[in-house]
Order: sequence, then C-alpha cells, then structure tokens
Amino acid sequence: MNSKLNWINPVMEKEFRLRMRTIRSPISILVYLLAIGLFALGFAYINMSNQQAGVLNAARSSELFYFLSGAQLVLIAFMTPGLTAGVVSGEREKQTLNMLLTTQQSSGTIILSKLFASLSFMLLTVVATMPLYSIVFLYGGVSPKQVLSVFVFYVFVMILFGSVGIFFSTILKKTVISVIATYGFVLFVFGFTALAGLFFGNLGRQGMNEEILGYFLSFNPMAVLASLMVPDFAKELFKGHKLLQMWHIFVGSYTVLLIVLIWLSVRYLRPIMKRKK
Repeated sequence: MNSKLNWINPVMEKEFRLRMRTIRSPISILVYLLAIGLFALGFAYINMSNQQAGVLNAARSSELFYFLSGAQLVLIAFMTPGLTAGVVSGEREKQTLNMLLTTQQSSGTIILSKLFASLSFMLLTVVATMPLYSIVFLYGGVSPKQVLSVFVFYVFVMILFGSVGIFFSTILKKTVISVIATYGFVLFVFGFTALAGLFFGNLGRQGMNEEILGYFLSFNPMAVLASLMVPDFAKELFKGHKLLQMWHIFVGSYTVLLIVLIWLSVRYLRPIMKRKK
C-alpha cells in the first residue's frame, strides 16, 4: 500500500524535488529576506532618527506595516512570473513534454501540479518574512486581522500571476517570450489601471463620479492592498455603496480570469488533433 497521499502525484513530487533540493532555493529565500529586511530596518531607522525619543510609536509602526506590505507585494509581482512562466515551455524546449504527456497523468493534473509546486516555493518565501512583522506588533498600531487579510491577499495574487504565467508558458513555445508576456500582464495590471485611475480622478475633480475611479482602482493590486490596510480608503470612493469594498471587485473579477486561464492551459497543453472531414 502506498503511504503517500493520493494528491501527491509523480509530477508534483518531481517538481518539489527539483525546486526544493537545489542550492538556488535557499539562496533565493535568503536574498528575498535580506531585501525585505533591509527595506523594513531602513524605514524604521529613518523614522527613529527623526524622533527625539528614538523609538517607534503606534503611528510610525502602522506606516512601517504599510511600507513593508507594499514592498512585499512588489517583490511577489516580480518573482512569481519568473517561477511559473517557463514550467511548460521549459519542458518543451528540453524535449521532455512529449514524454510527460504519454504518462497516465491528465492535463489538469500536470498543469495544477506545476502551478502549485511553483507557488509553494513563493508561499514558503512569504511565510519566512512573518517574523519581520513582529516589529509592527511590538509597537502596536496594526491588528492581527489586518495582517491576516494582507497575507491572504498575497496568496490570491500569487495564484493570479501564477495562472497567467502557466497560460503563457503553455500557448507560447519559447520561455523568453512567455516570461516577457507574463511580465507585460503584470505591468498592465499595475500600470494601466493606475494611469486610468489618475485620468478619471482628474475628471472627477470636474464633476465626474468618484465611484468610476474606485472601479478602475479595484483592478490594481496595490490600490486594493491599500484598501485592506486602510478601510476608509474604499469608503471614500464608494460612498453610495457602503458595503462594497475594492477587494470584492478584485477577487471576483480576477477569480473568473484565473479559472479561464487555467482551463485554457489544460485545453491547449496537448496537441489538438484536427478531425478529417
């Protein structure tokens, strides 16, 4: 009798072994922790040096939490596409995809296994940064509910960008092109929605409803993260809908998108045989 869990299939086991047993994995986590740690300590040092008491208060601690969360979201958006945008196209370039498709594993199992194996490394990296948030709890100003909501939001963003990377890696033959396309989507999500929000924000000063600005910013991960940390930010934009939050629109719309992308990845993983008339 096999003692392993059924959901640990050979594809996922192979991906875990290849990703976690190399020297690059601990080095990558170390570099990530050093980067986010330097950001947090540098921000804390600058704010402490500007105060007479030389300590952080609750207000400065909240600002540290905002800064740390925003910096981590940027790093997640930078690292996740690199982990997922070449998982299928890399197999194709190494000429091992055909052998993988001849196994008993279904297309859905292959796609989901590669996605979860790639995201597990990113999740481990983010969880490793949790001790840094002890600085925030030490001086107060942030509730555990806010920290938990931010980390859940991180997981959703990972799945979203990971699904985009898997999709481009499946339909595009070259890994380089897949990586560029995935980063292009990330820049579009962060940049275009912000520019559109600023544009309609300028029109809003001329009488346009601010709710339109809120709808555009609801597709921007950084704006949604800000609304999770500062709930009043969304209330000012959606004054006519007091129960509506920016993360409602973000999670609802992008959930549909990632489901469609995963379905398309499963659909186009195997060659489609044309029927003869």
